[in-house]
Amino acid sequence: MCKLRDCSVCECPENEFPESFRRPPLGLAADDLKCQEGKPEAAVDRTLDSKVFRGWIEVDNPWTVDDETDNGEMTYVNLLLNPERYTGYTGPSARRIWDAIYSENCPKYASGEICQEKKVLYKLISGLHSSISIHIAADYLLDETKNEWGRNPDLMYDRVLQYPERVRNLYFTFLFVLRAVTKAKDYLEQAEYDTGNPEEDLKAQSLIRQLLYNPKLQAACPVPFDEAKLWKGQSGPELKQQIQKQFRNISALMDCVGCEKCRLWGKLQVLGLGTALKILFSVDGEYRHDQHLQLQRNEVIALVNLLNRLSESIKLVQEMSPTFEKTMKGLSLQPAAKFISSWNRLLKTVLGDRLRKLTL
Repeated sequence: MCKLRDCSVCECPENEFPESFRRPPLGLAADDLKCQEGKPEAAVDRTLDSKVFRGWIEVDNPWTVDDETDNGEMTYVNLLLNPERYTGYTGPSARRIWDAIYSENCPKYASGEICQEKKVLYKLISGLHSSISIHIAADYLLDETKNEWGRNPDLMYDRVLQYPERVRNLYFTFLFVLRAVTKAKDYLEQAEYDTGNPEEDLKAQSLIRQLLYNPKLQAACPVPFDEAKLWKGQSGPELKQQIQKQFRNISALMDCVGCEKCRLWGKLQVLGLGTALKILFSVDGEYRHDQHLQLQRNEVIALVNLLNRLSESIKLVQEMSPTFEKTMKGLSLQPAAKFISSWNRLLKTVLGDRLRKLTL
């Protein structure tokens, strides 16, 4: 369905990914979900226990359609060899995915019309959508005959920058994911980053600690998002289940994306967002002090990569905003500029070769 060969995903041969990644999974069996794409074959408590990492365990995430335990159909890919960029995936198939996400699972609400919790889901998806559009425009095929790639400012403006609300939602999604990372800092610090290369593993763990305890981060955003304000009142648990179901539907729709590389990055980032929801709103929706956070290896990989994608998007918005200064009027981007710049440098270092491998 794509006009470019670049939409295909280059998979890692078996000898490229670490032995520790090949261990048999533990946990629940996955649901067998299929999607028809026009042909048969296409068919809250605010603290966490300081001693939380108990090994990589395959556990179901109630916020996503979880298929991580079905190891038979997973392959390993190196994200450095499969960058998020323009693929030529356009037309009715691409539009149908976003239409289904917004109209069926994530409708837009008028100001003051609906509760804050329902608006959160819309803003998260809108922010993710904006980030994806920005990365497509930032790495665009400008001249197919010369294989010339570069930025497409007009596309970035048409899809995101001319809409202040979309830029604000991008910032909101970044802060939401940032809050999840900082809340799970004890778990992420203790997690086992084992790729079979002790030198790289020690470096990765050190960089993760630098990211989690960055003084600029702690000073600028001590509490990026206050999840304790949500799910109040008698209807709180029912509302949470409803929104949880909607996000699960969105995660299932990612299997319907016709472009393989778009599907890879869509699934990765939706999994990252689902992991953030899992961290902030507990494992089963009702946090108990005797219940410890458990994350899959892929959830951590997806979470950190999503944070990287969102922070890179914000950096691109800040770089491009002077070009469209009149349209961006009313959006204050400067206070975060220095922080985002240093944050991106650290994330780029943390997201090294081994850590960015993802099972698909």
